[in-house]
Amino acid sequence: MMEKLWGDNFFDSKAKKWKNHSKADEEGANPLKRAFVSFMMEPVIRLCRATMNGEDEKIDKMLGNLGIVLKKDERTLQGKLLMKNVFQKWINAAEALLEMIILKLPSPVKAQKYRCSYLYEGPQDD
Repeated sequence: MMEKLWGDNFFDSKAKKWKNHSKADEEGANPLKRAFVSFMMEPVIRLCRATMNGEDEKIDKMLGNLGIVLKKDERTLQGKLLMKNVFQKWINAAEALLEMIILKLPSPVKAQKYRCSYLYEGPQDD
């Protein structure tokens, strides 16, 4: 799925097929949207707009589909505070940051070899 989200990949929901062009559907009315827009951006934008506009039915349905449970006091929040709370539970920045640190940063033993010259200004053979 990750390969399909990037680049010129489009999902035709009517035909339920992946395509590599955005030509209009059979009726010629709607060009296809990129897969990233359809599967990633649109759900985020819909949830953001629903929380900011106070559309409680939409919010409850989306939160149910995402498996997010809000406490009673959190559910009484409105506007930006509700949006912030929902997104902290859905897309937790701390978990994403920790995962990126684990996956992308070198181990301290490897990093020490090339960072020593940047951190220590004295003689390198010291």
